[in-house]
Amino acid sequence: MEGGFHTDLIAALVAMGGLAGLSGLAIYAVRRARAARRRQIDEEGTTQPVARPKRPALRPEDVEAGSEEPGASDEPVVSVPAAPTKQPSPASSVVSREPTAEAASSALPGALPPKPRASVVPLREPTSLGPERGKLPGAFSVEKPRGPERPMPAKRRGVAALVPGLEPTRSSWVKRLGQLFTGKKEIDPELLDEIEKVLLTADIGVRTSQKLLSELRESLDRHAIKDPAAIWGYLRRRSVEILTMDAPAVDFAAAHPFVLLIIGVNGSGKTTTIGKLASKLQAQGRRVLLAAGDTFRAAATEQLEVWGSKGGAPVVRGKEGADPSSVVFDGIKRARSEDIDVVIADTAGRLHTKKNLMEELQKVRRVAGKALEGAPHETWLVIDATSGQNAIVQAQEFTREMSVTGIVLTKLDGTAKGGVILGIADQLRIPVRFIGVGERVEDLREFEADDFVDALFGDAPASAEDET
Repeated sequence: MEGGFHTDLIAALVAMGGLAGLSGLAIYAVRRARAARRRQIDEEGTTQPVARPKRPALRPEDVEAGSEEPGASDEPVVSVPAAPTKQPSPASSVVSREPTAEAASSALPGALPPKPRASVVPLREPTSLGPERGKLPGAFSVEKPRGPERPMPAKRRGVAALVPGLEPTRSSWVKRLGQLFTGKKEIDPELLDEIEKVLLTADIGVRTSQKLLSELRESLDRHAIKDPAAIWGYLRRRSVEILTMDAPAVDFAAAHPFVLLIIGVNGSGKTTTIGKLASKLQAQGRRVLLAAGDTFRAAATEQLEVWGSKGGAPVVRGKEGADPSSVVFDGIKRARSEDIDVVIADTAGRLHTKKNLMEELQKVRRVAGKALEGAPHETWLVIDATSGQNAIVQAQEFTREMSVTGIVLTKLDGTAKGGVILGIADQLRIPVRFIGVGERVEDLREFEADDFVDALFGDAPASAEDET
């Protein structure tokens, strides 16, 4: 046992001695290599360390000019022989930190190659935004701001507002008239006969229809009209001429107070027209008073008071069955004392065939003149368009007994008999002041002949030449 133990101990000591010897040899070899390297450097010449100054922070102007401070590098200090260095070109648009060829060739043997220098490319603003050719990646499009929308001209707004209310009449005789011209490229006797049938059934009235047809045939004989499209244009033009009156516009400031007398048969829409008209005048800044002269119809006064309360217009009323003239007289007197601008007087609805009722209207007119000289300043007849040609007869009777200065045609939105307006205007030559095309206050519209005809006739029908 002891002999084996001594043998192992000796072997271990010999191994340790061998390792120590190898270590010593390695240290000796390193020292010899360092001494040889030092002698090599001494033989090549005196060297000096090149200490590069600390690179200043990169400024925007340096990037734009594409220049760089000489020696600005983050590389470690390397001992190189003293030699001239090449300056970077200031005209370069990219800041480059890559080593030059001279620096690479003068590097010491065994030295590690320098790290490649970073390149900074200056950003360029895109010349345009949007999907134009050559735009930078990621550039976004900016939509050009739109200018304010142009408002619709007042004339076009007026026509557009009338079209829905006149649709029943448009889809009736006006549509049938237009269908006669569709596809036609020449005039024949059959076409004239069809035009006559449409006009006679359009509630225009026999007298006005015959007048239009007579003028049309005369124009054809003189060859003034040569194609169906010209006939359509002729009917439009003559309609405007019939509806246009040589009458001045109503000036509610012509008198103080200005007295307006409203007449018409029961059910024509007198009271509703008074309420809407009062609202319009109040919206213009005028003070309005309503005189409830219809003392015979049940709830007529209450209906007028409802309209008056909407706009704050005072209502002068009398007892049921009282004399209408006294109510109108009291209304005018109160208006004078309270500095009212406009007095609108309602009257009892009466049949145009009742002589005693028509005489009652004349009395109201005389009493109004006693309350204020010159009153009433306007007398308007309210006519229901749904009554058709009977409205022409009503208007003739009323104008025979009363000095009617204006027509208000109501309920045009509920009838296809809107052509009656041409017969009334042609036969009576009384200006149409307002028309009713709906239930709202704004649907009581001041009458303009051009707008009315444009909305009624619409666009010209397509001729055969247009279709080809």
